Amino acid sequence: MIQYRTLGKSDLKVSSIGMGCVTFGREIDLPTSFEVMDHALEQGITLFDTAEAYAGGASETVLGQWMTQRKVRDQIVLATKVSGTLTRQRVIFSVEESLKRLQTDRIDLFQLHIWDDQTPLEETLEALTTLVELGKIRSIGCSNWSAWHICKALILIQQQGLARLESVQPPYNLVQREIEADMLPLCADQGVGVISYSPLAAGFLTGKYRRGQETPKGTRFDVIPGHQPIYFTNHGYDTLQKLETLAAQTGRSMVQLALAWVLGQANITSVLIGARNTAQIDQALEAAEAKAIWE
Repeated sequence: MIQYRTLGKSDLKVSSIGMGCVTFGREIDLPTSFEVMDHALEQGITLFDTAEAYAGGASETVLGQWMTQRKVRDQIVLATKVSGTLTRQRVIFSVEESLKRLQTDRIDLFQLHIWDDQTPLEETLEALTTLVELGKIRSIGCSNWSAWHICKALILIQQQGLARLESVQPPYNLVQREIEADMLPLCADQGVGVISYSPLAAGFLTGKYRRGQETPKGTRFDVIPGHQPIYFTNHGYDTLQKLETLAAQTGRSMVQLALAWVLGQANITSVLIGARNTAQIDQALEAAEAKAIWE
């Protein structure tokens, strides 16, 4: 069952399952993208997360066309991200370009896609604060930051009265659990929302990859081999084996169990799922009902 939670200390209410829009304009065509988004909204998913980097802006364009044609802009929480060098000029330009592609006058959650160690953080945060004051963005967040990055930002924000950091977007799944050590406690203590992604470990937890076997051609780990060092480890394969055993014991699929585990974590505000068809959305909704298996 979909729940709705306050993001950080903002006035945004986000669905416990969010629609990750990375597949739109990249892996599925426009009609299929519309079908997926229609179904997601019908099922109560209200957080739609995209980025300027997804398919070179095509994801934002598809999402913007859908919001405009369906007239649903006010029914969703719209989130996007800026990449690269985060100078004041770059951040403001990125917002303007994203607004055009998204065909809207405001972004609910504007996130820094990656940490930029070249630009002073103060300059970036001041630019975001200006955009909040202008009403072009409502809240700010970050993605792929470490706990110390968040700490540094929170200190600057408090010292200088800048717009508050309301969320962080890290990967989180049964294999990749590093955020449990410091980020999750930090966010819980400071009231920062956590929007996690990659609940299926980029597909590793589906069971299509096996220890000692060749990577199937055309799969994500074949196309993007950078995923392999993260998951193709003894820890990764041991986790996969335990998941497979639990699936046999419960009669649930490995995918459903992996999703259910993340959805059941107390300090996660929302879990982003990607989908290439409506069945994958239904799969996530069914997983939400299976959380008790992990209790």
